[in-house]
Amino acid sequence: MELFTLLETLEDLLESSRNLPFSAKSVVDKEEMLDIIKEIRIKLPDELKQAKWIKEERQRILVEAQKEADGIVKEAENRIIAMIDEHEITRKAYDQKTEIIETANEMSREISKGTKEYADSILSNTENVLNSTLNKLGENMTEALNLMQISLEDTIKTIQNSRKELQ
Repeated sequence: MELFTLLETLEDLLESSRNLPFSAKSVVDKEEMLDIIKEIRIKLPDELKQAKWIKEERQRILVEAQKEADGIVKEAENRIIAMIDEHEITRKAYDQKTEIIETANEMSREISKGTKEYADSILSNTENVLNSTLNKLGENMTEALNLMQISLEDTIKTIQNSRKELQ
């Protein structure tokens, strides 16, 4: 991810800066710092678009899984109706219907669970990356990054809300 490269460049710039005598403060090239921050702001919307795409993809997968489960249930019902003529076949059909519906529901739950776990994992990783980014920015910059900090906190809240929706 290019965003991490920019953050590493920013971190390297801070680490390689000269320290002021008798102080823990450093002298940095303001223009270079502002250029890197500007690039981070440009790249950040791409990361947000990717998170939005992941959320939409999760929803699409859930809808598709539900359609597949509904199709399996409908197919089972149609097969049972076709077998209703004879008593023995009817008994077996009811047994199969129950088994197929249970299997379809289980498959639906597994697909849904897997999709939610995948989406949660992606959102969790994104949250961790953003938290890590926020921590590094907080350690290395002060007032120049306050606007970016607010943006990252809003993004984290959005991710946390999305994770809550998954549960």
